[in-house]
Amino acid sequence: MKPPASRSAEPFIPPARNPLDRRVHAALARATASVSPIALLLATVDWAGHLALSPGKRIELANLGLEQARRLLRYAQEQAFAPPGSAAHECIEPPAQDRRFKAPEWHTWPFNLMHQSFLLTQEWWDAATRGVAGVSRHHEQVASFTARQLLDMFSPGNFLPTNPVLLRQTLASGGTNLMRGAIHAVEDVERAISGAPPSGAEDFVVGRDVAVTPGKVVFRNRLIELIQYAPATPAVHPEPVLIVPAWIMKYYILDLSPHNSLIRYLVAQGHTVFCISWKNPGVDERALDMDDYLQLGFFAALDAINAIVPGQKVHATGYCLGGTLLAIAAAAMDRDGDARLGSMTLFTAQTDFTEPGELALFIDESEVSLLEAQMEETGFLTAGQMAGAFQILRSNDLLWSRIVGEYLMGERAPMNDLMAWNADATRMPARMHSQYLRRLFLNDDLSEGRYPVGGKPVSLSDIDLPVFCVATLTDHVAPWRSVYKLHYLVPTEITFVLTSGGHNAGIVSEPGHPRRSFRLLTRPAGENYVPPEDWLQRAPLHEGSWWTAWSAWLKARSAPPTTPPALGAPDRGYAVLGDAPGLYVHEK
Repeated sequence: MKPPASRSAEPFIPPARNPLDRRVHAALARATASVSPIALLLATVDWAGHLALSPGKRIELANLGLEQARRLLRYAQEQAFAPPGSAAHECIEPPAQDRRFKAPEWHTWPFNLMHQSFLLTQEWWDAATRGVAGVSRHHEQVASFTARQLLDMFSPGNFLPTNPVLLRQTLASGGTNLMRGAIHAVEDVERAISGAPPSGAEDFVVGRDVAVTPGKVVFRNRLIELIQYAPATPAVHPEPVLIVPAWIMKYYILDLSPHNSLIRYLVAQGHTVFCISWKNPGVDERALDMDDYLQLGFFAALDAINAIVPGQKVHATGYCLGGTLLAIAAAAMDRDGDARLGSMTLFTAQTDFTEPGELALFIDESEVSLLEAQMEETGFLTAGQMAGAFQILRSNDLLWSRIVGEYLMGERAPMNDLMAWNADATRMPARMHSQYLRRLFLNDDLSEGRYPVGGKPVSLSDIDLPVFCVATLTDHVAPWRSVYKLHYLVPTEITFVLTSGGHNAGIVSEPGHPRRSFRLLTRPAGENYVPPEDWLQRAPLHEGSWWTAWSAWLKARSAPPTTPPALGAPDRGYAVLGDAPGLYVHEK
């Protein structure tokens, strides 16, 4: 168990800023897409300076370069004298997740030499930016990431003359693929300027095609709407389920199309389901902070549920940042003797932020300060800023492959419900986002026992609820080993699930979805800590969706089904305000 480092709980006070400095920093943020040039400069100087003082490392890199040149020359000679159609023996294999050079055309001359040279260059720069003595871990990660991004920009797959697949298609179609790509580019620019959703999103209208599970809005304040879903079975388990989604996303990722809606699935399993729908904040909400999201969000929803379904404990479920908020709330409730929760489920939610993955590349004092200056002028973090950060993190999959596919190949990727939801982004209030970045990412106050609720710090070690925790194998936002750290923060029983897929697709994993699997293992309360690599060896692999395992887990902690509760409770101040999905989800 990781003990709290401190019991001090200072209220959050945004850093004071000179008005002139704020304007200059905000202008700089606009010009650099909110990337701090000073942060990049510091990382570069740290890396380059220590590399200059490391002759041994430079000799290693020189030797690596010579060895790579020999490998490439030998490869070129073998290819030059190999009989036609013979199997290629690469001098370097691409990483398993790199699909850029899978096509057979890349194994013909001269494109085989091009892509092998590119992969060797990547290998050299990876070695050059890692393992330099004296470089801070953060600066090493920034230098390595920056080198990788610059190299990816100049991949031979990104250009017509050096991409054999693209050349073949262009010759076969007489260049019509380039014409289609130009039309796609013009259309996308027009949509971006007008603020319209991407092409194809019109087929996934909220309330018509997605977010269609029947229900009613039973509570609304200036931050949330609470949706209560209509029962789909004659009897339901008496304990309701409350879902707390992240406000960085719209809630209906958990209620997409009927076939892959987690909410619809829960209702069909005999649960009374409530879900928070967060308001999309604007300038008027700039002063909202994490305490408001806790009080006006989670606790307001819990009070409403207690009035509508009185006398029953609540199975609380949090997704991503909503899961972090739920963990904070659960710790505060157990600290104060509030026993209204029956269990806690977390989806891809971090509670320890010391190793938050590649997202930490954009989070240091310089970056946060620059972002705060910009948010002080706008009042919020824009949806585009957040989407841009995620695109950079996965530039091969989300940026360059899309540019090549849509603008050079002329092929539009078909829109689906998850892609349409992803384009329906939200903003973040300035004060809340500053507090979130500083309290959690920079200071790690939650896992260190310094995060305050009600003027007193909370400790996750106070949580006394059974926990079902889901992480995803290829998550770039909340890496599974970071999510796993809950094991040494919370002493109670934890059922930990590691499922295939990423941050979103791994959660939207309905039964019957092809190529889905998960590992599951329960750590009883009070047992010793098991390191993540050992857990990976011990946890059995299951084919299919983890939804069924969670459903069984909830049912084991619920009473036998009984008559469903009414929708809303007008006599207690919670009258039905309208049909699901409500009003806030439509705000742009």
